[in-house]
Formats: sequence, structure tokens, C-alpha cells
Amino acid sequence: MKPLSIRSLAAAAALAAAAWMAAPAAASAQEVTLRLHQFLPAQANVPTNLLYPWADRVEAQSGGRIRIERYPAMQLGGTPPQLIDQAQDGTVDIVWTLPGYTPGRFPTTEVFELPFMMSNAEAASKAYWDMFEKHMKDGEFADVHILATWVHGPGVIHSSRPVETLQDLRGMKLRAPSRIINTLLGELGATPVGMPVPAVTEALSRGVIDGAVIPWEVAPSVKVEELVSHHTEFAGGEALYTATFVLAMNKARYESLPEELRKIIDDNSGREVSGLFGRTQEHYDGPARQLAVDRGNTIVELDADEVAAWKAASRPVIDGWIAEMNGRGLDGQALVDEARELIAKYTAQQ
Repeated sequence: MKPLSIRSLAAAAALAAAAWMAAPAAASAQEVTLRLHQFLPAQANVPTNLLYPWADRVEAQSGGRIRIERYPAMQLGGTPPQLIDQAQDGTVDIVWTLPGYTPGRFPTTEVFELPFMMSNAEAASKAYWDMFEKHMKDGEFADVHILATWVHGPGVIHSSRPVETLQDLRGMKLRAPSRIINTLLGELGATPVGMPVPAVTEALSRGVIDGAVIPWEVAPSVKVEELVSHHTEFAGGEALYTATFVLAMNKARYESLPEELRKIIDDNSGREVSGLFGRTQEHYDGPARQLAVDRGNTIVELDADEVAAWKAASRPVIDGWIAEMNGRGLDGQALVDEARELIAKYTAQQ
């Protein structure tokens, strides 16, 4: 075998050095596939106008190095209440879900679900992010990486018979999304039935429930305006309730990303993204409401006097939550006051 020349050895050494130097660059240029799992059909408002445009932005800003696979309607298995665990244990990479689907697990988020707390979805969503960072990030959400926190527009009562006064709720079986809203409906005289929103269509069609409380923008995705003919709103932009959402990522998956890809995720996370999601979701209340109008459904707007009666009747829910938080070692009244002050602050900035 012919021995290698000095020139050949030098060339081989140069190639080896080049390969060694290129290895970190190749590693940093790796492509990443993330799986996004959520509970609504792909054509529903939230995936179409919030989640998928967000995923598109992340992909584009990464130059194609991040690919986000989208799995609607629980296609990867499980039930909506299991989504947060799927993000925590790494079954999937990113989930959109309601903390309220797992009652008592994320108690601080409930401050935004309290009756007549939310008046503007964008402002409440930004306030939610601030309180998440201060009170929840290293506490109840310590096991996942939260990308955004937001709320929907005013919750509306959709029912098979009219709801024009508090008395009309008596004996009415109404679907609610979370523990706080179940408690609220019970306090107001209805019979609350907790269930994730995808179950509403069958429950209404089979007469299991007489109605549901959901925002307008969700109604078309579960055919509510086709299954009931009455809808109750509140004068003055008052919101009987809202529900809280999170876009959550598996913590280890996030931390394993190259720094430059983490930055892209970070640039598409936080207060402004949360506010955008809240604003966008509330914006689509209008077109969904118009579908009910076009069908000839009856839309009742409770006047200021009636709204005042509902506020008075719902006060025990707020007082009860404050007492419960105090029992957990938290200052419940301070949390309520802080949420209201932040909502007012961000509303004034619009």
C-alpha cells in the first residue's frame, strides 16, 4: 500500500477540521417538527384565524426550519381535558386548551372568568398575561411553557326558549365550560351541565341540555344557531362571563430548540400575541351573530336594570371565589382588584 504523502496527510487533516467545524453549524441548522393539537374542527374560527396563522408566521420566520403539523378535533387521541397533560408529558408539542377543563388545577386563571369581569377581550387578554407572569408562570403552570394567554368575547346564552329575566333561567339545563361558570349558572337558578364545547352539538340535538353559554364566534362550529332559536346578550357591552385559554408547549421540547429557533417562538409569544388572539376572537363574534340574525332567531339584549339584577345575583360567586383563594393561602380580593386594574389600564390604551 502506497504511503500517504505529507500533502495528502495535510489535506485529510484539513477536511477533518472542516467537518468538525461544520458540525455545530449543521446541528444549529436542524429542522424541527412540532405537533399542534386542539379540540375544534379545522374550519372553526380559532384554528382558522388564530392558531394556524400563528403557526404560519412561526414557519415563515424560521425560513422553513420549524414545521408545525396541525391536528384539529382531537385527532391525536384523548379528550379536551387531557390536552394540558399531553403538552406536559410530551405526547404532543403544543396544545390550545382551557385551563378550566381541569377544575381546580389552575385556580388563578379563574379570576378572569368571574361574572362581569371581562369588558374587552384584548385588554383582558393582556391583563391575563401580566398576571400569568407574576402569579402563575412559576406556580400552577411551572410544568409547561406558556406561549399565550387570552379570553374570548362576551359569553352569550343560547337557548331553546327565551331568557329575558333571571326567573327564566329556573330549571333550564345549560352547558358551561368551567367550574366557575357552572357555579355562576347554579347561583343564577339554572341547572349547570359541564362539558367541553365539542359535545354541545349532540347534547342540544338530543335534548340533554336546553342551551349553552358560549361566545358568538364559537357557535357556528357546533351549529348552535341551527339548534336553538333564542340568544341573550347584556346591554352596555357587559359580559356575563368569559373563559380563559392558553397556548402551551412542552417545556423540554421548547428548551431543546436551538437558541435562534427559541427566539422565533419567543417573538411569537407573550402579551402582544395574547392581546391579538383576544381581539381577533372577539372580532369574529360579529359574523357569527349575523348568521343567527339571518336565520330569524330571536336575540334579546337585557337592559341596564336587568343587568344590575344579574350582577347582584352573581355577587356570591365572586365572594365565594375570594374566600376559596384565601383558603389556599392567596389574597383573593387582591387578585380581583389587580385583574380589574389591569383590564382598565389596557382598555384605556386602546
